[in-house]
Amino acid sequence: MNVKLIKLTKEYEARLGEMIEEWQADQERNHTDRSPRAIFRNDYRDFDAYLADLDHAAAMDGWVPDSVFFLLDEDRDRLLGAVNIRHCLNDALMVTGGHIGDGIRPTERRKGYGTELVRLALLECKKLGIDRVLMTCDRNNIASAKTIVKNGGVLENEGVNDEGIVEQRYWITL
Repeated sequence: MNVKLIKLTKEYEARLGEMIEEWQADQERNHTDRSPRAIFRNDYRDFDAYLADLDHAAAMDGWVPDSVFFLLDEDRDRLLGAVNIRHCLNDALMVTGGHIGDGIRPTERRKGYGTELVRLALLECKKLGIDRVLMTCDRNNIASAKTIVKNGGVLENEGVNDEGIVEQRYWITL
């Protein structure tokens, strides 16, 4: 597995579009999750504006500082997924969301990339000085739960979110 986390640049514009279009088609067809939400909050077709709003260095309008990375398969020069790392938690993120929101594009799921994406994201958390990472997932999202546990996640509790979905909260000590 020859993958790494990258920051998005103009060089990856076409590959981003291909990945987002695949993901959106899957969401429409199968009603799948929109995680990480950070890569869907703006229209990727206006690439410069998309890029400008990808990371937030400071808290604003209820958002905490965050960083977005993309998982690149270096052998195939293909974007496989993305991760949004929240540098700190507010009250809402303590309940649902946590420090890390991640996702793998539909055609690349169930190949171990999710586990590697989270492992690499945890290294970035460590660089940010985060020593205890909160990750959450819907209880029925077995793949995400397995990925979190494989990376050291310990289930703290479950709760019902605003949409009536049971959500699990895991902590990973770095």
